Order: sequence, then C-alpha cells, then structure tokens
Amino acid sequence: MQKIYFQCDYAEGAHPKILARLAATNLEQTPGYGEDIYCAQAAEKIRKACKDESLAVHFLVGGTQTNLTVIDAALRAHQGVICAMTGHINVHETGAVESCGHKVLALPCGEDGKITAGQVRKVCEEHNALGRDHMVQPGMVYLSNPTELGTIYSAAELKEMYAVCGEFGLYLFLDGARLGYGLAASDNDLTLPLLAEYTDVFYIGGTKVGALFGEALVIGNDTLKKDFRYIMKQKGGLLAKGRLLGIQFDTLFTDGLYFEIAAQANVYAEKIRGAMEKKGYTLPAPNHTNQIFAEMPDKDLESLGERFVYSYDRRVDDTHSCVRFCTSWATKEENVDALVQAIEAL
Repeated sequence: MQKIYFQCDYAEGAHPKILARLAATNLEQTPGYGEDIYCAQAAEKIRKACKDESLAVHFLVGGTQTNLTVIDAALRAHQGVICAMTGHINVHETGAVESCGHKVLALPCGEDGKITAGQVRKVCEEHNALGRDHMVQPGMVYLSNPTELGTIYSAAELKEMYAVCGEFGLYLFLDGARLGYGLAASDNDLTLPLLAEYTDVFYIGGTKVGALFGEALVIGNDTLKKDFRYIMKQKGGLLAKGRLLGIQFDTLFTDGLYFEIAAQANVYAEKIRGAMEKKGYTLPAPNHTNQIFAEMPDKDLESLGERFVYSYDRRVDDTHSCVRFCTSWATKEENVDALVQAIEAL
C-alpha cells in the first residue's frame, strides 16, 4: 500500500493551472532574467494586491536563497539579524546567513514560536549599554508568518515590532514561505497592504503554496531597493529563464487562486486538528493554519506510520513524541478523511 504524505506542503508538483500556463507558453520567446512580460504582469498584480505602486517586486527560486540574499543585502559586515530560536534561518538553513558573515541573534520563544517587540527592545538596549563596538550590532529583525510552529502574528504585533525596529534603526523582514496559509487563517487580521506598510521587506511564498518553485520578494524600503538585482545576481538568484517564475505568480494572483488554495488546505487541517483534540492529544502550538503539531503516544504514531507519513519534531517523554502533520494546496479530502478515521480508530 502506498503511504499518504502529510509530511510537508511541497510534496506535490504544481497547481494544474500553473502547469497549463507553462505548457501553453513553452515555445514563446521572451527576454531573460525576469525582464519578460509575465514577470511584469505578476509584479503589477502583487503591487495592486498590496495597494502600493511604489513597491519593488523580484522573483527568486527558493526560501533559503531569498532569506540569505535579503539579509546580506541589508546588513553591514558587523551586523546580525534577530530571530526566534525556532526561526528557519536559525534551524533549517545550514548556516546560510552565517556563511555570508552575519550572526543570527536567536531569542527564546514560547510554544507559539513568536518573538515580541519587547524582546527586541531589550536586545537593542543591552547592546547599546554593554558592548557596542565589541559586540555584533543588531541590524534586522526576521519574522516568519506563519511561524515554524504554524502560529501567526497579529496586525497589532506586527505594528509594534515595526515601531521598535524604527526606533532602533533595524530593518524588519518577514519570511512568507507559507504566507498564503497565514492570510487565509480564520483568526488572521493581517493583509498584504498591512504587510507592505509595516515591514521593510517581505516575501510571498510560492514553493509551499501551489507553485513548482519560487518566492515573490516585495521591497518597500527605498534603501533596500537600490541595486538589488546586482545582489540577486551575485547570490545566484537571478534566474535566466525568469519567465518561469513570472508565469507562476501571474497565475497564482489571477482570480484569487493563491488565497483559494491556501484556504482549502486550512479547512482540511482543521478536520485533522479536531480529530486530534477529540482524541485528547496535546496540541502545543494551537493555530488555524495548515500545520498541526501534536504530542502523541509512540504506540499511536507507530500505528499511523504504517499508512501515513508525518514529520518528527521532538521527544516529549519516554512514551510520547511531538510530530507535525501538514496539509497543502494539493491535499485530497479522501486522504484527510482516511487520516481522521485512523486517528479515531486508535
């Protein structure tokens, strides 16, 4: 029996509408490096969705590439980037940021995986009081929304963080690898216009939300806009066949497709989450996005593992582990129902 994957949100290829557009335009001749009509159309749709025509929009291949390119472009040699201890740049990117010469200044976070404006203020005040030119200078705050634990920041939290960053001269960068799932969450009050207004730079993830690959980087800060394509090229981020990225985001931002497929993934995640709650499992990071973390008995996981694939998070105690089940834009309802029935039968 072939196993059913709930391991991540990028196990499948791409939304059929994207594949159809790629096939239909396959033999067209266009300029390279993102200077084609499709990239221009996609960028314009994103600016329109953000309600800000002044934004610079660039398309890169993947999240790690985008993170290191933005961070290295923004920071001087003596500066580092603040993030949550669980942040992607701190845990899952093989020291990519550090390889560019910038220290990741990781802060402790709770079960929700978020850091606060108060924590950032404390870091900056302590730096100014204690070390200054003997310590790495904070130059940026990095947030993920949703976080690595599936939780989301509120509009109030983002505004407060942006205000503190402005006070201490830090850039605010938001990693939106799973942004669609966050914006579609039932308890979300953030919007693309708010993100454009209260960050210096953020990106809209495609790799995990329906695209074959690709992230749409949105820059509001004029200082960061300057010469950014030079830095993209230097970091290997200026794709020769850039139209492949433009076509995908042009499709995702046509008729609300991006938000539609993200919302469906969240609906399916709620069904799984409900079954786990009914079973009495502890959910350490309650959320309404597509990632479900649960502390489960090892014997139950062994049984589920015969048919379903999930990702391991951490050991809880001698008999329990915390794991993640993840829905995606391509998750099938019958597979969700099969998992729910399997949980109920444990």
